[in-house]
Amino acid sequence: GGTMKRRAGEREKELKKKKLLEELGENRLPYLTPADADFHQLWKTKYSKLIFRKSDTVPEELHQMVQESFLTLREHNCFFQDLVRIKGKDFLTPVSRILIGNPGCTYKYLNTRLFTVPWPAEGYDIKYCSPQIHDACKALMRLNDYLHIEAVKALQGQNLFETKEIKDTVIDREQSFATSLTEQGSVSEVQSGVCVPEDDRSLKNRTSYNLTLLNYMDPLQMLYLKQEPYFGMGNMAVSWHHDENLVERSVVAVYSYSCEDSAIEESNEQELKGRDPAVWHVGLKVAWDIETPGLAIPLHRGDIYLMLDDLNMTHQHCVLAGLSPRFSSTHRVADSSRGTLEYILGRCELALQNLQTDSDSMALSLKSLEAAVVKQVEEIHNEVEFEWLRQFWFQGKRYLKCTDWWLKPMAKLEEFWRKMEIMTSLVLSEVRKEQQIEEQRNETVSCFLLLLKERQKLRKEWTAR
Repeated sequence: GGTMKRRAGEREKELKKKKLLEELGENRLPYLTPADADFHQLWKTKYSKLIFRKSDTVPEELHQMVQESFLTLREHNCFFQDLVRIKGKDFLTPVSRILIGNPGCTYKYLNTRLFTVPWPAEGYDIKYCSPQIHDACKALMRLNDYLHIEAVKALQGQNLFETKEIKDTVIDREQSFATSLTEQGSVSEVQSGVCVPEDDRSLKNRTSYNLTLLNYMDPLQMLYLKQEPYFGMGNMAVSWHHDENLVERSVVAVYSYSCEDSAIEESNEQELKGRDPAVWHVGLKVAWDIETPGLAIPLHRGDIYLMLDDLNMTHQHCVLAGLSPRFSSTHRVADSSRGTLEYILGRCELALQNLQTDSDSMALSLKSLEAAVVKQVEEIHNEVEFEWLRQFWFQGKRYLKCTDWWLKPMAKLEEFWRKMEIMTSLVLSEVRKEQQIEEQRNETVSCFLLLLKERQKLRKEWTAR
């Protein structure tokens, strides 16, 4: 049901996009840059949940550590283009990436699961391939802590701003209208809503970054970059999108480092109309809106921006390529409900509760053949194979350039998977036996076959990939 709903949503978005582009024809929607008179007013009214911090607000020591870590990871060939799947076809991303974060965490986007190179978290024994890679991961953990504090401050500032706006509205109303009982009632309702501050737990949940997706691209090495289609903003490194797989209303924080030389930095001449194509920008637009102009905001070495609250849902963003190579560290509160090692190990242990070993003969058998139990086991069987094992060995093994941390957990998951293969065989042999009650057997077989067909289909797809 969830998959069909998601596909229907994707189809609807595609139709909207197609219709919008047809309506535009050769015309392009307007967009503003900081050189335009209305830029700051538009930002304040339509993009107020985007917070920008110039590089000189960030401690110099942190800049130095983080920028050295980017260069170290590049020197050790730790950035990789991802093979992602869109509408049943595989594409290599133009941007090269690496995921760094909490041990055992993963992040899934466009049907590709990335596995974290763990940063040196307390209580974990993590062996890195070199001391330089250890230092790079440690620096990014420091940046993560810094951005967490900045995100909390930004959300608190946003809450205060919104509270002040509502209070101002209340005061205006009190001055403008006669104070009838009904009006006094409505005023007190608004005020009572204002007085409840966001609790600390909610702030923590929405700002406690568990990973960062690092990006790297050298535009001059790219044979082809897509053109931004709606506004004519030029070359795109990353197309318009919402970030996926995040905790709802969580803050996304981005540290940008473009390796600019002085010639590129000084190329922002007054006669240039629109954005300077030599400089990297983040583009923003209100999702599926053809009235509101877009924004193109220049990104220089060490700048930071934060996308607060529901901005990632109500707006879309893209990254517009400049001329120099650029790194970014994009810190996220990934939805880890189904994406951690702890989660999938727990699922495997749940499945294996239906397997028992005879103490004398050591023969394996199933405790239950109930349809619900069989269904649950086979769903977990598919999940561990296609969401974890195949995803890891398809692309994840490249992270061995940084650490071997994932090898032991993967060996454990493979061992569980082998036992689940045995459980599948046991179901097949049991349902063939005559003594099974026909009605129960039919129910078990029908749900079992559906999951086996799904497994067969997915195995063919992965083999073809």
